[in-house]
Amino acid sequence: MQHDYNDLIHVFNQTFIDSFNTELLLGGDEPIYYPADAEHPKHRIIFARGFYASAMHEVAHWCIAGDERRLLEDYGYWYHPDGRDEATQAEFEKVEVKPQAVEWILSASCGFRFQVSCDNLSGAESDRGGFTAKVREQVLVYLRDGMPSRAKTYSDALRTFYNQPPLTASDFDA
Repeated sequence: MQHDYNDLIHVFNQTFIDSFNTELLLGGDEPIYYPADAEHPKHRIIFARGFYASAMHEVAHWCIAGDERRLLEDYGYWYHPDGRDEATQAEFEKVEVKPQAVEWILSASCGFRFQVSCDNLSGAESDRGGFTAKVREQVLVYLRDGMPSRAKTYSDALRTFYNQPPLTASDFDA
């Protein structure tokens, strides 16, 4: 199956521009979220370099962000760039479990292969397997107890677009 980021943009914008005044856009080197302002009447999720996975990841953050966070640039989240020490990396992974679980669900909704992102190539080495297990556990919680509403809406729209069956726990074997 071919995966084109333009499809993600189309499905997202068709699904959320009217209901949440939010659009998904291709950006440059770094992803970012901007709330609407005087110059831009729509909230903007901007993903990096045309990477399909980047679009999924940025949308996942948006799906989790509450009403107040969606009024802040990059949702008001902290970000320490590549090169994090062990303690900072552990904090990064702790706050990334839920967004990466949503990203995995969205990826599966497209039939796209997901890999966790530890995002720390020149810093402390991560326990990728351990982090993947934590993300998978959160996916299973979302499947059992319900996922954030915008994540469910986008997942359903993507599954329809890509003709994917309903998701089950077996879709998330690590």
